[in-house]
Amino acid sequence: MTSTGDGRQAHRISGNTRWLVVMCICQLFIMLVFINYSAVLPVLRTEWGMSNTQAGMIFSVYQLGYIVSGVILSTLTDRMNTRFIFISAAFWSAAANLLFALYAHDFTSGMILRALTGIGMGGTYMPGLKLVAERFDPSTRGRAIGIYVGSLVLGASLSLAFTGWLTGIAGWRTAFICCSVSVCIGALISCFLFRGYRPLVRVKTEAGFSGEVARNRPALLMILGYGAHMWEMYGMRSWLAPFMTSALIGWGIESGRATGFASAVAAVMVGIGAFSTAITGTLSDRLGRTTTISMVMAASALFSFGFGWLINTNLWLTLAIGLIYGYLVVAESPVFSTGLTELVVPGYLGGAMGLQSLIGYSMGMISPTVFGWALDTFKGWQPLPGINGEWGIAFSCLGLGALAGPVFMWMLRRSPGSLKMAGGRR
Repeated sequence: MTSTGDGRQAHRISGNTRWLVVMCICQLFIMLVFINYSAVLPVLRTEWGMSNTQAGMIFSVYQLGYIVSGVILSTLTDRMNTRFIFISAAFWSAAANLLFALYAHDFTSGMILRALTGIGMGGTYMPGLKLVAERFDPSTRGRAIGIYVGSLVLGASLSLAFTGWLTGIAGWRTAFICCSVSVCIGALISCFLFRGYRPLVRVKTEAGFSGEVARNRPALLMILGYGAHMWEMYGMRSWLAPFMTSALIGWGIESGRATGFASAVAAVMVGIGAFSTAITGTLSDRLGRTTTISMVMAASALFSFGFGWLINTNLWLTLAIGLIYGYLVVAESPVFSTGLTELVVPGYLGGAMGLQSLIGYSMGMISPTVFGWALDTFKGWQPLPGINGEWGIAFSCLGLGALAGPVFMWMLRRSPGSLKMAGGRR
């Protein structure tokens, strides 16, 4: 009996591993539209005559669309088949991105069509994360979600690299069309992956959504910490490629070449986070969620305060620091999601994820615009002769938000309800 039981357990683990690998492959394809706008932002800013603030607003309105659909669709996963939501949203994002490629021609049209793309993408990340959380038990959930989020990070980096590379060869409209085709491929693969999927039966409690989520202090603190994380990460991601473009032009590289090269460099800096999420997710299974989050966020905040000041320094120093920064800025992302699954009963997890999307992506929507505002406000400012201060101030705005994360985790550790996490490991 023991041998049979061990064999079944091994078979289940092997099946879950294969499922997770295919799920990650789907997300790699789907994520090619995720931040492809950032790869061509310098080109569109010139082509459409936009200010930095306007360029940031297009990224922010994408986040707004993401928030609206993320909140609604994540909540609906408690009532509808998550498979249907995931696949439909993926095809929506492919169609909206295709419309952007064909018809976007100025600031206004760009904002409208990019918002529609965000609406589609909002229905893939959180519903997909819920599917992973349902499939893995708490002892391995941190690692599984870390790998899942890592595939999204890698997909985001490929979004930058692929779009930047193809833009240099065939123009940004062709690049965006190819990104839409990729999303369709990922959605089709997921149709087979989720075949036969049956959602868990929702078990309601007397406390309802209000008691299980809205008045759940530990869960709310975890969500607020996630908001601080998203403020830093999305501000950094949305402006990393333009920062590298500006730096390369300053080092004497021609504008067109600088844009393509900067997208590739930014993709590597973002992509390295794919390794950090899996490592940090596994680490949190051992050290605890809040401890891991606090350590990583404190370190990434320090890099946010310093990275922008490297605009006039040595190229190789900027690249080296950027790689470490990219590793840290996304590392704690899966730990927030894993922690939330341990603080909310399963029947209300979709609603909790909807609230997490609302808070987190609201911060991710605002920070790129604040970043662009800082660039415009401090344009040409030199605190010392030869030191360009605009990028330093802009990145420091991200660091200020990130510092709130460890504070929320400290408050969470002092909350008795946090003992539910991972068998008491906070």
